[in-house]
Amino acid sequence: MNEPLPVDNAIPEQERTTLLVAYVLHIVAPFTFWTAAIVGVIIDHLKIGETQNEFIRSHHRWLIHTFWWGLLWLVVATILMWVLVGFVVYLVVAVWWLYRVVRGVLSFMEKRPMPVD
Repeated sequence: MNEPLPVDNAIPEQERTTLLVAYVLHIVAPFTFWTAAIVGVIIDHLKIGETQNEFIRSHHRWLIHTFWWGLLWLVVATILMWVLVGFVVYLVVAVWWLYRVVRGVLSFMEKRPMPVD
C-alpha cells in the first residue's frame, strides 16, 4: 500500500534537514501551546513549492494537513468546552496529532512517501 519510492540519493541534505526541523516543531507543538506548530506549518508551506522531490513534498503535505485538521478540531474542542466535554476532544486531538507526527517521522526515516491527496 505505502511502498517505498526509489528515493534519489541526490536529495539535498538541506531539504532533508529542513523537513526534520519541521517534524520536530510539530512534535513539540502540544508542549508549546501549538506555537511551534505555527512555525512548522509556515516552513512546510514555504518549502513545499521549492522542492522538486515528490518524497519530500509528500511529507510537507502530510504536515500541512496535520496542522489544519488539528486546528479545526482544537476549535471544535474549544467550543465544546462550554458544555464540559471539550477536554476529551483536546485529549483525542493531542493523541491524534502525536500519532500523525510519529508516523510521518517513521516513514521519513524509512524513506517512504506519505499517503496524502
